[in-house]
Amino acid sequence: MPTTYEPIATTTLGSAAASVSFTSISGTYTDLVLICSPAQTTAGQGDIYIQFNSDTGNNYSSTALYGSGSAAGSTRQSNVNGIRPEYYGYPDTTIGQTTTIVHIFNYSNSTTYKTALARANAASTGTDAVAGLWRNTAAITSMTVLMNASATFKSGSTFTLYGIKAA
Repeated sequence: MPTTYEPIATTTLGSAAASVSFTSISGTYTDLVLICSPAQTTAGQGDIYIQFNSDTGNNYSSTALYGSGSAAGSTRQSNVNGIRPEYYGYPDTTIGQTTTIVHIFNYSNSTTYKTALARANAASTGTDAVAGLWRNTAAITSMTVLMNASATFKSGSTFTLYGIKAA
């Protein structure tokens, strides 16, 4: 069955920002895909987290496999305040050196928890594969991508949200 990616919204930062939000997400798609090329203002300063529907509670979990080219490992975070789509692949300070792709499945269903699969690649640090869970049955209508701690996304970072429609 063919699918179609439809751009919902794109943001390119004109100045540094701690977060990027997508609001009023329509429930007309089967899945969502977030593709971003973030850079951070200071190397190693922070990690990316994704929150849904303004939920900042400890209702998220992430399990990751990661590698740097010289080391590999796995880790898990439970009961945290956002899905972390990267571990080694955290944003570089150079625009275009990091790509994060997050697939959010069955986002408009209102009877199941929401799952996400992510892949992050950073030329200077490594690559990750992450499975994330939001323990909430609400349909996703908004999403915030944020940096933790005092970190910020650098000007020029891009974020595009796509809806997938099954044919």
